[in-house]
This record gives sequence, C-alpha cells and structure tokens, in this order.
Amino acid sequence: MDVSEVPMTRWQDAFEEPDETPDAPCPIWLVPSAGAAAWVESELPGAADMALRMGFSGELGQTLMTSDGLLCGVGEGRDPLALGAAASAVAKGSYQLASPLKGQALHLATLGWALGAYRFRRYLKASEGVRLVWPEGVDRARLEREAAATYLARDLVNIPAEDMGPSDLAAATSAIADRTGARLSIVEGAALAEGFPLIQAVGRAAATPSKLIDLTWGKDDAPKITLVGKGVCFDSGGLNLKGGRSMGLMKKDMGGAANALALASMMIAAELPVRLRLLIPAVENAVAGNAFRPGDVFRARNGDTVEISNTDAEGRLVLADALCLAAEERPDHIISLATLTGAARVALGPDLPPIYSTDETFAQCAHKEGEALADPLWPMPLWSRYDDFLRSSIADVNHASANGFAGSIVAALFLRRFVPSTIAYTHLDLYAWTPAARPGRPMGGEAMGIRALFAALDQRVR
Repeated sequence: MDVSEVPMTRWQDAFEEPDETPDAPCPIWLVPSAGAAAWVESELPGAADMALRMGFSGELGQTLMTSDGLLCGVGEGRDPLALGAAASAVAKGSYQLASPLKGQALHLATLGWALGAYRFRRYLKASEGVRLVWPEGVDRARLEREAAATYLARDLVNIPAEDMGPSDLAAATSAIADRTGARLSIVEGAALAEGFPLIQAVGRAAATPSKLIDLTWGKDDAPKITLVGKGVCFDSGGLNLKGGRSMGLMKKDMGGAANALALASMMIAAELPVRLRLLIPAVENAVAGNAFRPGDVFRARNGDTVEISNTDAEGRLVLADALCLAAEERPDHIISLATLTGAARVALGPDLPPIYSTDETFAQCAHKEGEALADPLWPMPLWSRYDDFLRSSIADVNHASANGFAGSIVAALFLRRFVPSTIAYTHLDLYAWTPAARPGRPMGGEAMGIRALFAALDQRVR
C-alpha cells in the first residue's frame, strides 16, 4: 500500500444530515451521576431496570445501550466533551442527541462527538463508523474548523516517522497552502546550512534532509502573527541516545509542528484579519558518524554562540534558528509550540500544557478561554533568575541546564533569548499525545491548546 496516497481522516464521516438517515437513529441521553438512578426512572422508565442491573451510575465515560436508547454518563458535568465517550464506545450506526442542549454546551457536546469518533485507520482496512445526526443550532463553520484542525494534528502525529519525515511534513503544509492560497517556500540544502546553522547541526546525521518550511497568508498590512512549530520528525536522542522505551513515542516529537499547522489552518478558515506566518524547522535527530556532539559549539542565526550539553535537547536548537528568522520582520506576536521537555509533564501531567508569555494579558486570556473550551493551558513564569542555569564558560549560552531544576522554565528562557524584548512572545510546551483514552480524546496523537490560542487571538485582532 502506498500510504502517501491514503487520504487524511475525515471529521465529516462522524455526521449525517437529518434527511440522509434511512432508519430512525438511536437516541443518546446524557445522564449526570448525581441522582442517575432517579433520572433514568423519571425520564426513561423502560430502561430503569436494565440500568440498575448493569450498574449504570452516570459516571463520566460510562455508556449503556437500552431499549430506550443509549445512556451516556456525564459524571459531575465538568467535561463538556463527554458525548465523545458515546462516539468511541458504540457500534456502527446512526445516533441522535436526545438531551436538550443549547449554545456553547451544544457546540462542545457536538465537538466531543466528532473528536470521540476519530479513528486512525491509515494502515487498516476501511470500516464503517458511527454517525450523529447533525444537531440543529450548531455553528457548522466553527465546528468544521475545530474538528478539521484536531483531526489534522492527530493524523500528523500518529503517522510513523517512515511516512512523516521532513519532506512529508512539507507536503502536508503544501496541501494547506494549495487549498487556501497561502504562499509557501522551503529552505533546504546549501541555503539551510548557510543561514540556519543550528537546524543544520541537529539534522545533519539523518538520511532525510532537513528543511525550514515557511508559509505566509493574509494581507501584509494586517497585524503580523507568526507561529513556530517544532518539527523533529523523529528523535533518537542523537549521541545522547534514548533508551528503547523512551524512543518508542518519538514519532510524536513533531507534535508542535502538527499543532502549529492545525492552528494556522483554523486561523485561515476563520479568515482572521492577520498576516499569518508559519515556520516549521523539520529535521530528524539521528545517529551517524557526522552527528553533532555534546561539547560542540555552534553559532545561531542571530550570531550567538551556543554550547551543546545534551544532544537529546535538540528541539530548542531548531526552534532558536526559526525564532531568529521570525523576529527579523518584527511581527506583533510570535507563538512557538513544541513537545519540548519531560519536565513539563512531571509538573503538569500529559493533559495540561504550560503556557509562557511575555504578554501576560494574552496568556491569561488563553488560559480563561481554554477553561471554557475544554482545551486547558496553565500559565507558567518566565523566571529570569533561572537564566543563570544556562551559563557557559566557552560560549554565549549553554542550551540546556545541567542541574535538572525547572526544566520547562529553563527551556522557555532559552527560547526567549532569540526573540527581542520588543516583540510579544508566547510558548507552549505540549505533549501532543493522549496516553489513555478519555471522552473525546482517543489514545494517540492530540491537538492541545490550539482552540484556546485561537480564541485568544480572535479576541486580540477583531
């Protein structure tokens, strides 16, 4: 099978129009855990005996098929994507939301269904899925851009590195450009080696040539927003080689690029009044005789010398050169997204990406929107005291700290060095992976923080 010709996963396959349903769809009832038995007895008395026998308690993610329809537990009601549990649990067929919802609650429930219905089938035989009758009152354009962006990010992360190297990532970006009229340029070869020495150093041992992907869209006189996504398509750790268990998920080390591209697609689809630029340094961190080494010193694009202390901290190096390029045209705001540190996961776990920003108002807005949209971000400080951890005796900066303290903060501080203080800078240290399935979030590649960032950007520029 030539997987390059297999289409990306379609969010539209999770829905059908009311007039497309040949038979009566199965109703879905959202049941809270508080008083679940009484709720079923009152609203669906015919299902009460079965619910009791099967121990249905309305717990979040719990589902039960009855003669009166599908019961879907929403727990305490704190997860607006709870309907996603039904999409991932039920058999193929047509379903219809029976519980009365309106406004934001209806939108997020419908989005939850779309995200829960996602299946990564690129390497599997085709099979029918589940479909929800499109609920009346849902903003189709908004749901389309959110679901499509999430599916795009998930697909890009889930595809193995053999089929998602730098060239494939460039092709995925080119497909977005072709569809939207965005402008695309690729820096590679001698031009990359000359202009982006850190990107070149990280990727030089790989059989797959490195690239700097550069997409622009929008009017030149609009506010300039630049996204930078870490595109390490596979990270072996380099000469600081990872153990096999740690290396197993490293196809997801381009999750920052996947999320940045997904966010860019949302911004274009919504026609935000901005001049958007997307930069993706796409590399593979491999091992060979010409691999870069601990102790090497390289000169970044802006002229700063950088001492290498650990080749497994390569993401911040490729981002540094891309940030230098981003800053050269003085945009209004630069936002980087990267699967950067394990320290962020130690501090906040896999579900909650930290957000760092020199624009505190923007970070707080993104945090607030994330809470409302079930797309959480947690503000973290750019604690300047820890700049001392990056001191080098032989170069302008050491790219990683040796003491192990505050790893996510220190990485963000390193990146901040390459953005002038006159330009607003925001950084997300995300995981881009769901390690255990939850409602609306199947195990695997994940979009994180992009709906929150979009909402904050939308407020900023409109």
